[in-house]
Amino acid sequence: MTFRQLIKGSLFHFEELKSAKDTPFWKAIVYLLGLSLLLAIPTVYQAMQVMNQIKADSLEIVEKIPDFKIENGEINTTKPEKGFIYQTDSIILTFDPEGKRTQQDVEKDLIGNYFSIGLLKDQAIVVLPDYGGVSSTIFGDNVLKFSYKRDPLKSMTGNNLRNELENLEMPVWTPLVMLLAGVYPSFINLFVTLVFAGIAGMIVAKLRLRRVTFFECFKTIIFCATIPAILATIILLFQPNFDSSLLITFISLFIFFRVTHYFPKIELPTN
Repeated sequence: MTFRQLIKGSLFHFEELKSAKDTPFWKAIVYLLGLSLLLAIPTVYQAMQVMNQIKADSLEIVEKIPDFKIENGEINTTKPEKGFIYQTDSIILTFDPEGKRTQQDVEKDLIGNYFSIGLLKDQAIVVLPDYGGVSSTIFGDNVLKFSYKRDPLKSMTGNNLRNELENLEMPVWTPLVMLLAGVYPSFINLFVTLVFAGIAGMIVAKLRLRRVTFFECFKTIIFCATIPAILATIILLFQPNFDSSLLITFISLFIFFRVTHYFPKIELPTN
């Protein structure tokens, strides 16, 4: 059976999935990657929503930042200024020219979908929300640190920071990079989910006296996960905290149990 026929069967004719167990394993993994890419879309969508909110909030924050310049790797205000914490819908900004706050303080400020940004005495800190592991995958960590002794921050001033924020534009390739980065954690999560579903499916298939191996069950259940993956993607677009693993597991197993009727039976010896 061709790949196209298997995809069609996974959507409309479940009985055709009886041939999925015979498909090459690499093709099943490629299909699993496709489902992972689909499931990564809600994560990127939520991240893009926050990025758009950041654009709006940055224009609000720009009015709160006083004039300053960097001297000897430290932030110094033109006029005596006290530090402050300012919160918008998506950003928590710490401006601390007095050196009263630490990196750990800025990290603790991160709440929900907020970005926590700290312009501390001797460094700038950006704490990113780790959407589905996207931030950690791209940057290696969701806490980014920037020294004032290095470019481009060593020449930063209040005026040029305000200009940069006012002209902030997201590169057109950002959604694609975020999507590709989001595939990895999505793939791992879906792979583990379907491995356990495959084990459960094999046990039930054996109890029904069907002649099938674990890898055959696993390959079949990958294609059985098509509809639940589509449903999970739609739900996650509106409910980011929804536990998609349970939905995918139960619906995939339900479809798989229907497919097992078409697997060859184990012939029991008769006396």
